Amino acid sequence: MRTFGLVGWSGSGKTTLMVKLLPELIGRGVSVSTMKHTHHDVDIDQPGKDSYEHRRAGAREVMLASGSRWSLVHELGQESEPDLDSLVDLMTPVDLLLVEGFKRQEHDKIEVHRPALGQELLCRQDRNVVAVASDAPLPDVTLPVLDLNDVGGIADFIMEHCGLKAAGNHG
Repeated sequence: MRTFGLVGWSGSGKTTLMVKLLPELIGRGVSVSTMKHTHHDVDIDQPGKDSYEHRRAGAREVMLASGSRWSLVHELGQESEPDLDSLVDLMTPVDLLLVEGFKRQEHDKIEVHRPALGQELLCRQDRNVVAVASDAPLPDVTLPVLDLNDVGGIADFIMEHCGLKAAGNHG
């Protein structure tokens, strides 16, 4: 399974790009899963729901299962936050795992950058950034600079970088 990331400052368009890349890559015959890192205390459960009450009562893990999907909630308790590799090991293998966030982890990634936001470029400090997707030219960047609005071109770059081949008569 290849792991490839999208990083950038808040508001740069990482999620928007991710949502556009998924059908583009899947349409080329690539099986894709995603992982998103957040700094917020995420709770997919709702107070009053049975699964929430299970966790509140002390269950270390609660699995929700239906005819269309399942989800596993694992309480860390006193454990430290797991690193990317530990989380990847929990996932079912696919051709490509696209990771949003985890900018301090050691995996290849594209930086999503909008100069108008006035944020510094992450690629200047992160040797794992292999390209920058921007909505404006970045003449002082030595890495490949991809047009943020050219989803097909970004998908081409990711597939080539990860050694993935399009299936069937696609791309």
